[in-house]
Amino acid sequence: MKLPILIAGATGYVGGELLKALLAAGYPVRCLARRPKILEARGLPGLQVVAGDVLDAVSIRAAMAGIDSAYYLVHSMGSTQSFEEQDRIAAQNFANAARESGVTRIIYLGGLGHSSDQLSAHLRSRQQVGEILKSTGVPVIEFRASVVIGSGSLSFEMIRALVERLPVMIAPRWVTVAAQPIAIADLLSYLLEALELPPTESRIFEIGGSDQVSYGGLMREYARQRGLKRLVISVPFLTPRLSSLWLALVTPLYVRVGRKLIDSIRHETVVEDQTALRQFKTRPCGFREAIASAISADGLHLKVDSRAIHVGVSPKEAFAPIRRIGGSSGWYYANWLWQLRGLLDILFGGVGLRRGRRDPESLRVGDAVDFWRVEAIEPDRRLRLAAEMKLPGRAWLEFEVESDATGSMIRQTATFDPVGLLGRAYWYSVFPFHQFVFRGMLRGIAAKSRIDA
Repeated sequence: MKLPILIAGATGYVGGELLKALLAAGYPVRCLARRPKILEARGLPGLQVVAGDVLDAVSIRAAMAGIDSAYYLVHSMGSTQSFEEQDRIAAQNFANAARESGVTRIIYLGGLGHSSDQLSAHLRSRQQVGEILKSTGVPVIEFRASVVIGSGSLSFEMIRALVERLPVMIAPRWVTVAAQPIAIADLLSYLLEALELPPTESRIFEIGGSDQVSYGGLMREYARQRGLKRLVISVPFLTPRLSSLWLALVTPLYVRVGRKLIDSIRHETVVEDQTALRQFKTRPCGFREAIASAISADGLHLKVDSRAIHVGVSPKEAFAPIRRIGGSSGWYYANWLWQLRGLLDILFGGVGLRRGRRDPESLRVGDAVDFWRVEAIEPDRRLRLAAEMKLPGRAWLEFEVESDATGSMIRQTATFDPVGLLGRAYWYSVFPFHQFVFRGMLRGIAAKSRIDA
């Protein structure tokens, strides 16, 4: 029987992804969490959550009982207090508890950066934590990584927010500093492989993707893959404090976190020791593939409006108005607004509502429905329409019907993938109308299904 593996820091981005990877690999997992309800709410089989805090030595000892391997993915960068001091106390508590509980291995994720450089407080603290974890004699496998590319990673979300919102970026010099980004999937692969190493001695492994690039290069590549035209202009006079204030205006980052992050970005974070490539099977991809994976797996930038309604009819009867939507049947609510939207589309060079439908009763993949196109259809169950009107982004409208004990449930979902600042502005400007129109449409479909039943 496998002993549970402990994760400290499972509510963070990397920790949360590692938790899912370990459970998928069949490992029982125990998490130490200050707010256990966040993890318990996921209802993941094989997960045990223990309430505790790395700053509370007693709670750590309770979480360590019966543990063989422990992941330490904690840092205090978002703290309002001295995060370096908190990092030291937390690491020492964790190391002491690991020794007392007989833990045979600690796996820790730190940061790249040359100790000969005058490192930022953040990078300096990450490397000091590694030394503290080793101080009690428990073998520590320490990975040192640069930028993590994945949807939810702080660094990647900063890049995304800047590129999506700013057509022209007046950027500080740190956008030209070399980094060696690693895809989240490759980082997780390293973290899982570390469980197979014999826990005999402490090791440090520098890990990164297959190529080096600056933050400016990451921004340009993200823009290219998203089909955005962006200009990055580097200027020498923005200090870390001014840069963090600038970030706070255009990204979701807190000022204090942004400043600490920028302090770290100013230093090169590239792999010089290639031992990890010899020791592990993982072969990391390059930054272009990492960005593509993050975008394709990402749903954070998508804008979604979803609602459902119950009808006391069969799925076939509930789906009948849906398969007749558009054309002469209209859109079941506020048709004058749909006609106005069609007119505006024509004025901007689009197709408007003039195409109608091929057939008033049946649909097949590829059919035009006014200014939509049928992307998927499952009879009496699902219809997915892709928008072909002029938009600063891509849009879909989907209907799903499922039977329940007393009839059927109809779910309607509108999804918008905005492009750039204009796309976001468009979504928020039409959102109030969507609430009005889509809610009325769903009720109209439900009413029509009852009438025709």
